[in-house]
Amino acid sequence: MTTVHVAAPEQGAQFLAPNQIVPLLIGATVGEVERELVLQTLARCDGNRTRASRVLGLSVRTLRNKIRLYAASGIEVPAYHD
Repeated sequence: MTTVHVAAPEQGAQFLAPNQIVPLLIGATVGEVERELVLQTLARCDGNRTRASRVLGLSVRTLRNKIRLYAASGIEVPAYHD
């Protein structure tokens, strides 16, 4: 089973399995969860779209289309940093 690294400031870093994460997501829409996953992955990848698309298993084009929709909705998207 794959584990996901979750950082909570008050608890430090934790490793959670998907079956531990899903209960935390109940109440959020799939779109909201996807958007947060994309934005957090972009932030973790310092805004590098190519690297983030590989991590997410998306084509760069699909990721860029999602980013374009988020930005058009007024959502701040992490910028690329070296």
